[in-house]
Amino acid sequence: MNISIERKKPDMSSLQRDKVDVYYISRGGMRTDVSLVPPIRQTASIFKQPVTVNKTQESKVKTELKHGVQERPKQLFWEKRLEGLRACDVDGHEFTAIEMNKGLKPVGPNVNETTLLQSIATSLHVSSTSVTGQTASRSALAANPGVFLNADQPLMYSYSICDDDIRRQEEKVSSARKALSTALTAPR
Repeated sequence: MNISIERKKPDMSSLQRDKVDVYYISRGGMRTDVSLVPPIRQTASIFKQPVTVNKTQESKVKTELKHGVQERPKQLFWEKRLEGLRACDVDGHEFTAIEMNKGLKPVGPNVNETTLLQSIATSLHVSSTSVTGQTASRSALAANPGVFLNADQPLMYSYSICDDDIRRQEEKVSSARKALSTALTAPR
């Protein structure tokens, strides 16, 4: 059955202003069956929220005071959009992958180590608070990470740095400095 919708400009004397009649034309002729008319809003809503008008002597616009913190909500797992992207040097060669500490475990559905690294780097760069990881229990995060996840922290379980971690890092830095100094002092 072929149905076409046609809008006709009504006689303004018989109808109210800004209203439109909808006629359905089919093989049997023109019909104005009310049950076939879809409920279409004919006017646009100007205000998206309730408005209170207060008349004053002054011609000032008053803004509504917002209560509480007015931060934009953060998208969870946005770091996953960066998956598959790698940094490269000027010549176009990809940098080698960075080895993460084995104690850093990713949180969330299908979050791998590269996503974890991007999440940690972003948290260190953007956030002014300390980076501790997700503080909710592991069972709660495993059951429903979308609910218990803190968007201000990287996508990793909480991790405590101990003295052994600091000592090992200092040894790596000193060996890297020695290798750099020998490379710089070596004859060319």
